[in-house]
Amino acid sequence: MRIRLAPLVLLALLVPGASFAAESKEKGTYVAIDTLTATVPGGGGRRQVMTVQAGIDCPQPALRAYAEKDTPRLRDAYTQVLQLYASGLTPGAPPDADYVARRLQEATDRVLGKPGGKFLLGGIMVN
Repeated sequence: MRIRLAPLVLLALLVPGASFAAESKEKGTYVAIDTLTATVPGGGGRRQVMTVQAGIDCPQPALRAYAEKDTPRLRDAYTQVLQLYASGLTPGAPPDADYVARRLQEATDRVLGKPGGKFLLGGIMVN
């Protein structure tokens, strides 16, 4: 019984290791950004929260390393852009995803110092 289980245990140990190695190779271009939030005026004097999921695609290894190191500055620039945009939204109006993506791409280029990092917009939700 032990002899029959040994190959299965070895296989179970090797398979996750192989998938982890493949995953780490593909990680090479993506820089994750924590969820961004901004306050949106709601109806009747209430406030709502706009939540934005985002990331950056940096195919150049040096630029990706710089983006990873400067993630706090990127988050600060994104938060400023989102808060300015969100404060001008009328209550109940949906956010303009294209406009938000363009403005956040401009902030990405400004913080990174050059183009090359593509801002990726995962989703926008107002709650």
